[in-house]
Amino acid sequence: MDLVFAFLAGMFLTNSIPHIVSGVLGHKHMTPVAKDSTAMVNIVWGYINLLVGAWFFSQSGRGLASVLSLDNYSIAFLLGSIVIALTAAWMFSNPDKKWFPWFK
Repeated sequence: MDLVFAFLAGMFLTNSIPHIVSGVLGHKHMTPVAKDSTAMVNIVWGYINLLVGAWFFSQSGRGLASVLSLDNYSIAFLLGSIVIALTAAWMFSNPDKKWFPWFK
């Protein structure tokens, strides 16, 4: 189960980065809330992702050194990170597409 938690931690922690950065820069950015979420919404969404990712990381019972150890745990973490990074790159390269049914 710790490998699943590592994968999810990698996904949520990586997904927090663009939202927090966009919010700090004052830019609009896509969130599940809206296609053009305000900077404030992105800050909140980014920190929600950060907290969820930290929770998954803590539930795995591993430390930060485990991510850098190149064992199964670190591979699961990095896979989660790259999956969400590639998915985000794919989604954000076509911002006019309706990714979520509630986007207008």
